[in-house]
Amino acid sequence: MIAKIIEATSDEKSPRNYSRFISKYAIYFVFVAMCVVMTILSPVFLTVANLLNVVTQMASIGLLALGVTIIIITRGIDLSSGSVLAVAAVVSASMAQSLDWGMRMYPNLGELPVIIPILAALAVGALCGFINGALIAYTGIPPFIATLGMMIIARGAALLYSDGRPVSSLIDSYQWIGQGTIIGIPVPVIIFIVMAIISYILLNYTRFGKYAYAIGGNETAAYVSGINVNKYKVLIYSYGGLLAGIAALILAARINSGQPGLGVSYELDAIAAATVGGVSHAGGIGTIQGTIIGTMIMGVLQNGLDLLNVSAYWQQVVKGLVIVVAVIFDMKRQKKSQ
Repeated sequence: MIAKIIEATSDEKSPRNYSRFISKYAIYFVFVAMCVVMTILSPVFLTVANLLNVVTQMASIGLLALGVTIIIITRGIDLSSGSVLAVAAVVSASMAQSLDWGMRMYPNLGELPVIIPILAALAVGALCGFINGALIAYTGIPPFIATLGMMIIARGAALLYSDGRPVSSLIDSYQWIGQGTIIGIPVPVIIFIVMAIISYILLNYTRFGKYAYAIGGNETAAYVSGINVNKYKVLIYSYGGLLAGIAALILAARINSGQPGLGVSYELDAIAAATVGGVSHAGGIGTIQGTIIGTMIMGVLQNGLDLLNVSAYWQQVVKGLVIVVAVIFDMKRQKKSQ
């Protein structure tokens, strides 16, 4: 018995276990280090107002990243989430315009209860995700091509629906979604936290999540074991679209306008946040908590560069480098685990 205890203790202290520990929690160390560096470079960074601003600004991208995380776990990709956000935003905003706005899209439509534009955004987002999932599952189109097509179609639909103009002057109850607070916490932050908890539960404690990991790990084996792979692909992409609809609500409400140009490159930021958070593009690996940290890293990076007055052009370069480094790290981690 004593020998076994000694052996177990020595195993815990082995270099391999130290390496696993560092690999598992490296993203958290990076996040803390970034916060420390930014605090030293700019004392404004660590203020409560600025930290809340970081999370509020990243809430929409964070919601997209939650959906993309589950999709990438299945060895898929979603390039359409930013465009889906745009079309959901203009449709939702068109049903939330106040009566005193002379350029209402539907001048004969009375002021609707706020639940109507909310449901409209969710429905549009979920429908776009459903179409993505159905195309991928039942036609065999690669996820890259299917969602690339949806990216272009949804952006075009947003422009057609709004005639290329912003849909402005939204009712107060709608604006509250993006601008309100509850006990001092911005509503967008609360929505992001709630959806992160729901996504965590779905991914870790339901068939939805277990099957997502199984499909990403080995789709053929998942099919042979009795999992309805096509059905769950549709559900997973529909959930991603639903989250894009929620992100649309937040963004349109924050700026008091649904604009067809919203969400440009947001899909890339969402994929970057998930990748930095440790979601593997090889499939079957990834966590919601990792994506949350990845989102915060991207937010801290952007906020810090803004505080340091770094050019927006250089910010794009830095973001690209961060993504490449994250993927290289993931590839090395995959090789070590094999």
